[in-house]
Amino acid sequence: MSTYPEPYEQPAPPPPQSVRVTLPSRPPRVTYAIMGITIFVYLLQMASQFFLQTDIPVALGAKVNSLIRAGQLWRLITPVLLHGGLLHIGFNMYALLIFGPGLERHFGYWRFLLLYLLTGFSGNVLSFLLSSGYSIGASTSIFGLVAAEGIFIYQNRQLFGDQVKRMIGNIIFIVVINLMLGLSPGIDNWGHIGGLLGGLMFTWFGGPHWEVEGIYPLLQLKDKRGLQEIVLGSAVVVVVFGALAMIGMLYPIAP
Repeated sequence: MSTYPEPYEQPAPPPPQSVRVTLPSRPPRVTYAIMGITIFVYLLQMASQFFLQTDIPVALGAKVNSLIRAGQLWRLITPVLLHGGLLHIGFNMYALLIFGPGLERHFGYWRFLLLYLLTGFSGNVLSFLLSSGYSIGASTSIFGLVAAEGIFIYQNRQLFGDQVKRMIGNIIFIVVINLMLGLSPGIDNWGHIGGLLGGLMFTWFGGPHWEVEGIYPLLQLKDKRGLQEIVLGSAVVVVVFGALAMIGMLYPIAP
């Protein structure tokens, strides 16, 4: 009768453990700079109204379809610096203060500035294409930041664990509520939708994609997306909304 040794039993692997890895930290200089410039422009608006009885910055920079078709293309971006009252600028700057610092920490200074400008451009282009009224305000870019936040969380969901569903659910709730409020008269909802789409496109292709590297406890996060992806994300927004702007110039849908 032959005997065989019992097969060697491998020890069960230890259960996975949560490890805290800190995202890069940097002061939100671009957010504060945007706020400072926007508030300064609003003070110029107030001074112009007080001394000249007309709002010169709005006259020179608001989104006005007929003037854009006449060649004043800067009006597809300058509206983000202009506001119609204290409540208007107060709400937008508060939203920028809520979303800006976190996104700037994740995206870095120049990519965050690019995000803000591109989403302002995309929002004003869609407004130019589909809305006939003049419009001003930073809400095009603010909606772009909200979209960027959602895409960033989704693409880096392995870093946020069980919080992902709640975080994305909160962002969807914010977007839906604000789009419903945008149905009120005098609010440029097409600009909001354009900002959302621009933020989604840019972040999907060019937003940061963090991966954990190293051996515990010496772990660090590294962004796997470099300059090439940032250029790609920028190009997608510029090409898509540049083409829509050309359609609006050549074949006006909204007067």
